[in-house]
Amino acid sequence: MKIFTSLLTFLLLSQISFGQQNTSPYEWKWKRDGIWTGAAFAASAGGLLIISNKDSYSDEDLAQIRSEIDEINFMDRWVAGNYSENANKISDIPFALSFAAPFALLLDKKTRNHSGQLFGIYIESLATTSALFTITAGLSNRSRPYTYGTDAPLEQRKSITATRSFYSGHVAATATATFFAAKVYQDFNPGSPAIPYIYAGAAILPAAVGYYRMQAGQHFLTDVMLGYTLGALAGYYIPELHKKKNQSLSFQPIMDQNFYGENYQAISLRYQF
Repeated sequence: MKIFTSLLTFLLLSQISFGQQNTSPYEWKWKRDGIWTGAAFAASAGGLLIISNKDSYSDEDLAQIRSEIDEINFMDRWVAGNYSENANKISDIPFALSFAAPFALLLDKKTRNHSGQLFGIYIESLATTSALFTITAGLSNRSRPYTYGTDAPLEQRKSITATRSFYSGHVAATATATFFAAKVYQDFNPGSPAIPYIYAGAAILPAAVGYYRMQAGQHFLTDVMLGYTLGALAGYYIPELHKKKNQSLSFQPIMDQNFYGENYQAISLRYQF
């Protein structure tokens, strides 16, 4: 009887209070986020400096690269030698569109009221992705697929940009933008039936960029896969890291007497949203 009474009391004392509906699930702290974003931009500049100091390929280097085509792993070998300027131009279309994806959030009143905060988190996400990409591209030296063939112009095959296939910055940036938009919409509209479709769109756009980057001979499959993964993680988890701590859930022990004069102990649960 006492156990039942305590459980009933626990349920009766659980409180749910309703507050302001149009509040952001995120928080922006200038001390933390300003340093984070500034450091990311500085790292990006450092990565670009490293890239600019890389050595370009000579004729002998290109001959050596072509002779090693059979040594490429099975996942990437089918891309070696690809080159298409048309595919390269097509890849820029979904790439450019992706940067506008988060601005579609302005169509939603809940997110529009917090556009300044969301813009800051968006820039922070892109800056983080840029820093990871530029430093990796500067420190690595993987030849682009088109260097394994002769269809690309010789000047292009010998340029510094031909040395930075690893990994796909186009795909990483696209995935960051689209998954950021999907994540923010989900957090502001957690019960929306549109969420699966928005994530489907977020997944398709960077995949399309990756496909055309491979057709263009700019990147191997593994370059695309890594860029996709890192970009999606940044787009999803950087907003997640900005979510407010759940301080609305609280537990409080209580001691009292019930209607029958029996002493009881229970826990009061209070949840505010």
